[in-house]
Amino acid sequence: MPSNLTPLGALPARFRRERVLIVGCGDVGLRAARVLAARVQRLALTSSPERRPELRAAGLIPIFGQLDEPATLRRLAGIATRVLHLAPPPAVGEADPRTRSLTRALRRRSLPQALVYGSTSGVYGDCAGAWIDETRPLAPRTARGQRRVAAERTLRDWGGGAGVRVSLLRIPGIYAPDREGGTPEARLRRGTPVLDAADDVYTNHIHADDLARACVLALWRGRAQRAINVNDNTVLKMGDYFDMAADLYRLPRPPRVLRALAQQTLPALQLSFMGESRRMDNTRLQTELRLVLRYPDVCAGLGALPISS
Repeated sequence: MPSNLTPLGALPARFRRERVLIVGCGDVGLRAARVLAARVQRLALTSSPERRPELRAAGLIPIFGQLDEPATLRRLAGIATRVLHLAPPPAVGEADPRTRSLTRALRRRSLPQALVYGSTSGVYGDCAGAWIDETRPLAPRTARGQRRVAAERTLRDWGGGAGVRVSLLRIPGIYAPDREGGTPEARLRRGTPVLDAADDVYTNHIHADDLARACVLALWRGRAQRAINVNDNTVLKMGDYFDMAADLYRLPRPPRVLRALAQQTLPALQLSFMGESRRMDNTRLQTELRLVLRYPDVCAGLGALPISS
């Protein structure tokens, strides 16, 4: 543990300062850290020693640890008042041992007041284009979604038993101009096809900056053991989304293909996104977290993006 960090449980309450630990401090985590900058002391768990300079330059205190090696997480006990957990599950299996290891480490000493988890909208599975809110029964169709459901259950059980306020943010497609792979432009330039209108699916989106702000708000405003859909107000099918982006970028619209042909020609990962259709209701995001979206729809967000020559 860095020498300037004392477990919070060892300090009198009047000397305790809010400390937010970010687990999985990638693009969204760094954006959240910038939102938090003037409020709290910020820490980041990292498994990569080479990232320490980058994290320090961003104003965070790096804490070395491996979620896949529970013994390295002991220093997390009592270190934070709030935790933002954005680390993904392992790429295989049906459970999320990383989340379980994190909760075990956190409960060794004084517990955080709140934990916010970045889950995925994939936990809902295919909803055949229906409008859904957070009460929708979970029915993931992919192994990725199943692992996220396992993580959500672990956190709900832990939070309820330990008295920690857990918020589960269900996140769809993330985009932003300064995020790797964060715009549809490269795909449009490759000419990757989309589904024919008769087979097309509804898709949901959130700008990375709005997502980061939602994460921070949930640390303070999220209700106990509560799920929240974190998506903007866009109501578009996937093909229409790419058509709109193509028009904004002044690029050819992508070709349309029937699902049968797509299944023969497109990668399995891409097909998995084309196999689920849902329209996510974001009422809780706007009424409980009281987030005012800076980019209320993808047209507003994409219209602000730089276009490559």
